[in-house]
Amino acid sequence: MAKQPFAKFPTAWSRRQFLGWGAGGVGAVATAAVAGSTWAGRLTSGHPFGTQAARIPSLPEGYAPPTDNSFDPMTLLRDFDYGTLKSENGRPVREFEVTANSSPLQLNSAITFMSWNLNGRVPGPTLRAKAGERVRIVFHNQDGHSHSMHFHGIHPAEMDGVQPIRHGQTMVYEFEAGPFGVHPYHCHVAPVTRHISKGLYGLFIVDPPEGRPPADEMVLVMGGFDIDNNEHNELYAFNGVPNYYRDHPIPIYQNQRVRLYLLNMIEFDVAVTFHIHANLFQIFPTGRTLTSTGDSDVITMGTAERHILEFAYPYPGQYMFHPHQDAIAEHGCMGLFDVLPA
Repeated sequence: MAKQPFAKFPTAWSRRQFLGWGAGGVGAVATAAVAGSTWAGRLTSGHPFGTQAARIPSLPEGYAPPTDNSFDPMTLLRDFDYGTLKSENGRPVREFEVTANSSPLQLNSAITFMSWNLNGRVPGPTLRAKAGERVRIVFHNQDGHSHSMHFHGIHPAEMDGVQPIRHGQTMVYEFEAGPFGVHPYHCHVAPVTRHISKGLYGLFIVDPPEGRPPADEMVLVMGGFDIDNNEHNELYAFNGVPNYYRDHPIPIYQNQRVRLYLLNMIEFDVAVTFHIHANLFQIFPTGRTLTSTGDSDVITMGTAERHILEFAYPYPGQYMFHPHQDAIAEHGCMGLFDVLPA
């Protein structure tokens, strides 16, 4: 029997009452910041590599990003950095600027965490290129500690990002983007677990030459926060701020294909799962396939594992997503999709 592209289920019971659950012990998330989302309300005309188009809902009336942080997790969802395309000796080069620094990150109303970050955000910018393109990442270290940028994927040894770049220095990483798929990058200065857990990580998407079908594309990066430096995480988050998408559900449209670029960068926990409610997702392991290898409603990932997951909700309503390790979910790694009538 032919596999259906998206599984459909009977109407799930409402979980709207969940919005108030779990606030005690973690604290309220800081409220709104930078001027509105760059994607709200757009009918996307696609990215530079194809003709993809998808309907993206406007943000809820009255939504404002958090004032206490330099970035908005809602904007991070659909914020793809395509760099600057240049021509050098007749060959195109896609160039990115990335700066490491330190800044306080308000995790909730009670806890501020001193992050080490890239371009003032945790996770760092979602860099995006096309397979076979020449990419150049100009890395400036303005932090007081030595850092580097190590990219997963294929590149020469001298571009591997394992050499520390000291304060005030700049390193240029240049290589051919490939293979197509979803690749993390992170600082590789020892102790690597500390540098990653402080916030020095991000996602590098390499698109296949032929592109992918139209979808509402978004990024979720799972991270942990070791508040008291005991190599144990006290809080967790999607895209930098614990419980942000629980308190600010992600709007998506009914029957709209969602393409989720999912990355686990939680240190100190051997593995975590990712689970969505009342639906199944199609799995594209490491983003290395153009056709799904199967479907599920839960997937297990070790640190630095990543996948593309695709799904569409047939029924309006609010649906949870979270790891199925309940302690991790209850300490900040919790969110909701708000499925709006098409």
